[in-house]
Amino acid sequence: MSKRIVVKVGTSVLTGGHSRLYKPGMAEIVRQLSELYAAGHDIVLCSSGAIQAGKDRLGWADKPRSVAEKQMLAALGQSRLMFTWERLFEIYDIHVGQILLTRSDFEARNRFLNARDTFRSLIKNRIIPIVNENDAVTTEEIRVGDNDNLSAMVAVLAEADLLIMLTDQKGLYTADPRSNPEAKLIQEVAVIDKTVRNLAGGKGEMGTGGMATKLQAAETATRAGTDVVIAAGAEKNIILKILEGKGATYTRFPAVANPVRNRKRWLLAGSTPIGSISVNPKGCEKLIQEKGRSLLPAGITRVDGEFNRGDAVRIQQEDGTTIGRGIARYTSDDLRKIAGHQSDKIEPILGYAYGNVAIHHNDMVLLER
Repeated sequence: MSKRIVVKVGTSVLTGGHSRLYKPGMAEIVRQLSELYAAGHDIVLCSSGAIQAGKDRLGWADKPRSVAEKQMLAALGQSRLMFTWERLFEIYDIHVGQILLTRSDFEARNRFLNARDTFRSLIKNRIIPIVNENDAVTTEEIRVGDNDNLSAMVAVLAEADLLIMLTDQKGLYTADPRSNPEAKLIQEVAVIDKTVRNLAGGKGEMGTGGMATKLQAAETATRAGTDVVIAAGAEKNIILKILEGKGATYTRFPAVANPVRNRKRWLLAGSTPIGSISVNPKGCEKLIQEKGRSLLPAGITRVDGEFNRGDAVRIQQEDGTTIGRGIARYTSDDLRKIAGHQSDKIEPILGYAYGNVAIHHNDMVLLER
């Protein structure tokens, strides 16, 4: 059965751990993807490495010192990176198309849908999308921030069955294998909880992501119905072995049993919460998490931040732990006035009403299993 597969290649894999693009390693990745392509699978490639390619082109040894320097290197390196991928895929007569994305492409629902349609059209015409963040023009406010989370958003956008994140580690370990020889690989993670998150370390050596960002990405993708694998990109035939389900070591994160769909996919991947709503732990929290109920004003204990009707907000426990996100039916000022009150008091308090809920369950996605 054919699958739609997103493969994310980290900078450490693209460079083979050195300071320049390692073309034999890139050729090996393309060879494996071409086999999957020939077998009828849909392929999307998320590629890091633009800034590193720019540094290589100019012979820079040090890290860029400013945002402008990073953007300059990305502008130079992105074309070089794309040219390399294109030449390698040409060996197998495979067409590729470049897609550069920013967070804005995910946050605005119309842009999210437009990007989704672009992916669908490319894939329908058997063109492999090659995706990267648009580092040459992005500012901090519109950056996704790392290509791990970008790949998860792309997996949601492309409605992928599987996301493979290739890195310099075989997967998630019980401890840092670089400093602890007793560390053991965890082959499958059924639930990404606080215990699992505590196993993640800091950032990688060359890229912006580490295991922590990969866990964030895995949580986003699995909730949208995408299986996730973290594996070592240097292992021979690793991508093919993952699809065969044997002969390789990696960490697998299975998709949740009841993934979010349609509008909630955008809410999960694209929306950036502006404020937060804390809920009553004695009743409201349980109704939301266990019974899938809407959030009523009576269950609200605190409202933080300033947001408008229609903005995305975090839904959290009173200790600040996020349990979900949703689209507010009322402004932050309105919610502060009606917090703790029954729904039939909304109109008497505000002088108007947009319905009896603060966040409707159709506009809500839960982050905790």
